[in-house]
Amino acid sequence: MPTNRRQFLRHAGLLSLAAAAPASSSPSVPPPAVGRRGDDPLAASPWHCALELDEQRRPIAGSAADLAAAIRRGADLRIATAFRHNEHIDPASDNPEVIREVADFRVTYLLEDRWTAGLINLRQPVALPDDFGPRPSLSFFLYNQDGTQAIARPYLDGVPPVPPAAPAAAAHADMPRFHLEAAFDLETNAPSRNFIYDFDFYRYWVCDNWTEVLAHDRNGRVTTGSVERLAHEFYRGREVKVAVSGLADELAEPDHPIPHEVIVHCGSCYYYTRQQLFIAATHPLVRVKPAVPLRYSSQGWDFGWLLPRTDGQVVRWLVNPRTLKFERTRRRHALRWFVR
Repeated sequence: MPTNRRQFLRHAGLLSLAAAAPASSSPSVPPPAVGRRGDDPLAASPWHCALELDEQRRPIAGSAADLAAAIRRGADLRIATAFRHNEHIDPASDNPEVIREVADFRVTYLLEDRWTAGLINLRQPVALPDDFGPRPSLSFFLYNQDGTQAIARPYLDGVPPVPPAAPAAAAHADMPRFHLEAAFDLETNAPSRNFIYDFDFYRYWVCDNWTEVLAHDRNGRVTTGSVERLAHEFYRGREVKVAVSGLADELAEPDHPIPHEVIVHCGSCYYYTRQQLFIAATHPLVRVKPAVPLRYSSQGWDFGWLLPRTDGQVVRWLVNPRTLKFERTRRRHALRWFVR
């Protein structure tokens, strides 16, 4: 078990993927300047900040409605924050250097058509500034539009679970900016925590340049767009995303279903030209029990891959995070397809 704060952070995975910046007298970092379009090819960035929160998570720019509208249109999401090394990474350190972080939330949730959350789906734990974490695992960080945060961590090495040495709350006593709300399954290989870390700010950047080309119900009946348009655009080399309605319904409270879409990138895609059937293999995603705000809970999440088709069938290749056993299931879902 970890013997000091830095080792604990490595063990628990509460480390942020960040790029170090020169120390600053102010923990807040101003937005980057944007030059004239003719001077810098990067000045015409497709990214813009749809919502910014201050340290107390109060909106100071943009709006939650703007963020939800962008996510509804399939926008990519990245969230920028800033913190100090000796407040977030290693409280025993005398290094007050400000670290800037921009994290890529490649899985997005739209709940009740109004509330947004993003999840990191591809990250191993990082022990800043120079290493990965001590055990192979996945860092499923989750951020809501109000700045509340969570992490679920499936360990991948098959080592028997090790009970924590101290209660979850006591483990963070020397991190005054860290506020634990709940912890689950710490004695297993799939622990999760809901918390708030008081970052200096929260900037929700979106790349809102996707186009919805097809929507259909769970039986493949087209409501807008066409399969032909989707097939035409994908074969021109365009990226594909899919929004799956009700993907986590089985995890919801039986008497309190919450309408939701889970939006994820697709990798390899296939088109059966005679049947006019489009099939995609998604990137990995995390299913979370639908709630507003989105939160982890015991046995309230899993992860895996999807094989959605334009006839409404979705094959789910899902992983039990405690056992790492795979289960293949088939369901029907209403889908929306985007290209870029």
